[in-house]
Amino acid sequence: MGDGHGPARPLRADARRNRERVLQIAQEALASDGLTISFDEIARRAGFGVGTVYRHFPTKEALFEAVLLGRIERFVADARALATAEDAGRAFFGWFARVVEQASANQALCDMLESGAGLPFRPGSTLEDDFAGALGRLLVRAQRVGAVRPELAAADVRDLLRGCLMAERRARARGGAVRMAEVVCDGMRATARRAEPVRRDGRQAR
Repeated sequence: MGDGHGPARPLRADARRNRERVLQIAQEALASDGLTISFDEIARRAGFGVGTVYRHFPTKEALFEAVLLGRIERFVADARALATAEDAGRAFFGWFARVVEQASANQALCDMLESGAGLPFRPGSTLEDDFAGALGRLLVRAQRVGAVRPELAAADVRDLLRGCLMAERRARARGGAVRMAEVVCDGMRATARRAEPVRRDGRQAR
């Protein structure tokens, strides 16, 4: 912000380099450690005093927003771009799988998407609603062409997304095959094979 007498002055070259360094380290730290990472730890990894971090980002939320906002906005933009895709089913499942693939490799994105609420963005941000709305539009189009099970609501898909991210992270941690998105997408397909209901005793219901 300016001082009321004109536009804000651009950062000096050294200050700009410091800001870029903080952002780089914060991005790496958030990807590996998630939203619990502290200002002190980010400053330590960047080789700065914590005051340098605070000069550029007065709150932890401001720093997280600067690092992560663009990633979530990209998911929203991708979903909106697919809203008129010719193959609505392919658009929906492809977007879902890409979100899982990209977010599961970033702990902070997982933390944000798994939480389901309270994303650490500035007051008044509509990003959470934008994400939900973009997902909902892809889902409805895919259901209209019979690609996705009709009983699924957008809230169900968001829950499946969060669960898929958690399972994907665990699979990565144990070095297992990472195919959770494929499994979940198969379960959402309207053409998925429906198993016979199973009774509590484990026998197939008749």
